[in-house]
Amino acid sequence: MPAVHVDLSDRSYEVIVENGLLSRAGDAFVKAGISFGNIAVISDENVAEFHAETLISSLETAGYKTSLHLIPAGESSKSMSHVESVCRKMIRAGHDRKSLVVALGGGVTGDLAGFVAAIFYRGVPFVQIPTTIVSQVDSSVGGKTGVNVEEGKNLVGAFHQPRLVLVDPETLRTLPDREFHEGFAEAIKHAAIRDGEMLADLAALDAESRDVPADLIARNIAIKARIVETDEFETLGTRALLNFGHTIGHGIEAAVPYGQMLHGEAISLGLRAALFLSQKYAGLDAQHAQSVLNLLDKFHLPLVLPDSISTDTVLEKLSRDKKFAGGKIRFVLLERPGVAVISQTITQQDLRDATEHLRTPLS
Repeated sequence: MPAVHVDLSDRSYEVIVENGLLSRAGDAFVKAGISFGNIAVISDENVAEFHAETLISSLETAGYKTSLHLIPAGESSKSMSHVESVCRKMIRAGHDRKSLVVALGGGVTGDLAGFVAAIFYRGVPFVQIPTTIVSQVDSSVGGKTGVNVEEGKNLVGAFHQPRLVLVDPETLRTLPDREFHEGFAEAIKHAAIRDGEMLADLAALDAESRDVPADLIARNIAIKARIVETDEFETLGTRALLNFGHTIGHGIEAAVPYGQMLHGEAISLGLRAALFLSQKYAGLDAQHAQSVLNLLDKFHLPLVLPDSISTDTVLEKLSRDKKFAGGKIRFVLLERPGVAVISQTITQQDLRDATEHLRTPLS
């Protein structure tokens, strides 16, 4: 059973990765010492159809009392209106400050459910059970929760660490192809910034197979965990390394109606833009940049920006991003595979040039 310990003093927790773990979630809760009152399971309508019954059966067999609260599938559910709706339903279901929230689903569900847990009765514990590649290798770990507003992604939220994270790679079998492939953008990002050898391991995978090794998922989680441990609240700059590809990527994602472009698809474009600037300013070798682009292409991720998305809109959206501090952008550049740095010298013109570069065909 691959497991990763996230060491955050009194907020420390375990991330357990194991095939078939969803059906044994109740036992895992008991072993983790979770003895709270009622459990509110928050999931989206699509994920619940496949996995809610298995989870709830396991929890109730272990002696927990549960209620299920559904949100519509898709990025549009990451909103304050859905947060309020879920909170009110939980109150009506009898939940209180002794309750526990469980997030069952992808990044949208995890972010929203974590934010609900952070504010419900001024904060209750929660458990992450991620069911997508994006959420398993990235968003379920680290305690960032929140929702989107019209002005940008994740601009309203809170740091609220989970009590436990349970990762069952078998849940990936129920994902549509597009949702499955998008998650590899985050795995490729992790390899690029901290584990250059993982690029070869990702290249060796069958992009169409749902048999994603538990060890590979755990390796990604360990990268995220080590960075979070050194900079939990993103005050020292280290955690900003995880934003490689996300500056322009978030701008692109916010430039179209939520859900029109999946997170990993936008990040793929953001990674290409970041590689372009890394070659220009950080000395990244063209061959190394191409190896990352080849991986993104292998997993059917977009690398050319549609003409329908204007550069001005992308720049306007990213200017409101949390990565701006005092009007200056903290942009992550890659020196070589496994070694990333944070630059504060990237200009607005650089961002424009990199976005325009995305309109050119791959060489």
